[in-house]
Amino acid sequence: MEPQLGFRGRRALVTGAGKGIGRAVAVKLCKAGARVTALSRTATDLESLVRECPGIEPLCLDLADWDATEAAVGAAGPFELLVNNAAVAMLQPFLQVTRDAVERSFDVNFQAVLHVSQIVARQMIAQGLPGAIVNVSSQASQRALRDHAVYCSTKSALDMLSKVMAMELGPHKIRVNTVNPTVVMTDMGRINWSDPQKSAAMINRIPLGKFAEVDDVVNSILFLLSDKSAMTTGSSLMVDGGFLVS
Repeated sequence: MEPQLGFRGRRALVTGAGKGIGRAVAVKLCKAGARVTALSRTATDLESLVRECPGIEPLCLDLADWDATEAAVGAAGPFELLVNNAAVAMLQPFLQVTRDAVERSFDVNFQAVLHVSQIVARQMIAQGLPGAIVNVSSQASQRALRDHAVYCSTKSALDMLSKVMAMELGPHKIRVNTVNPTVVMTDMGRINWSDPQKSAAMINRIPLGKFAEVDDVVNSILFLLSDKSAMTTGSSLMVDGGFLVS
């Protein structure tokens, strides 16, 4: 599928690219001919990624650092494609939510997306480049989940930010959409949901009766980045097996 999506020669930035969904997106874009910059705060993850896919340009950066992000992302661009995948999940019961969890979660899950998108979109506009931005959200943006008060809130904020971005950037031929997965079977996902009792309670609420695989999410991201979705902006693509209709 990838060679037909029109990524060859296009410059792409993927955040949270060291592991899981972000890493898989970076690899698939690179193999499809895109010129990929992979951003992660973990140098060892980037080193192994470059060994796996030598064409990728690594960028080691903590997106919570506003000034460092401004300098590094600005210098690495311009880009035509952006995947905002970096996120943290600090799960606490509502009555035990800490200031640190709130600040760190909103710094990475919301503020960093806004900031990186500003930098990239400004360069797109200055260069006269049409572009596509995909923000990785969650089913948790639209459904309350126990112990997810902060996480649900950051993802709800991300969905609305994405709609406003789509509205304001549309006249510049820049599309903005979200993908909203259910539990995804990344290495971390398999560990976090290895308890059969815990996983069964969630799977029983998913009509398709299973969690998402990494490729389920990656293929949706690639579609939204590609010209195959040229008339799609301001949308949330649910990759949840029907969770939200159950």
